[in-house]
Amino acid sequence: MKNIKKIVLSMAVISVLSTSVVFGVVATKSPADITAGLTGKTIEEVAKERTSGKTYGTIASEAGKFDEFKAASLQQKKLILDQRVKDGNLTQAEADKIYNDIKTNQVTCDGTGKKNGVGFGQGRGMGKGVGQGSGQRNGAGCVNTTQGTTK
Repeated sequence: MKNIKKIVLSMAVISVLSTSVVFGVVATKSPADITAGLTGKTIEEVAKERTSGKTYGTIASEAGKFDEFKAASLQQKKLILDQRVKDGNLTQAEADKIYNDIKTNQVTCDGTGKKNGVGFGQGRGMGKGVGQGSGQRNGAGCVNTTQGTTK
């Protein structure tokens, strides 16, 4: 009987701890995930179109989902910025400026990637950081969906 109580207690503790870990992780989506989800295409189909020179914004626009793509991309950027503030990699003021710059650039964004935009990258380990810059961007152009990992 004592063993059963120990097992039940252990399972309860594991359950609580695993739930805490799951909620502590930011669930981000890549631009390819967002585009595929909105257009009904597979990630492989979206990737193939990307390698042919289309931006994620263009792919979404051709499917009539460009506004939804911009909104979903902005939401993902906000999640990443919030996590970076929480992790101490950015101040709230820095995150707010980056977020507002992205929102401002979305107003004139046409999805072709030929507009100036806010640089937005994602890395691991020593490569963590968010940069700002202007220039031609991949993805949704002004929304700039150049998310990738560096090692």
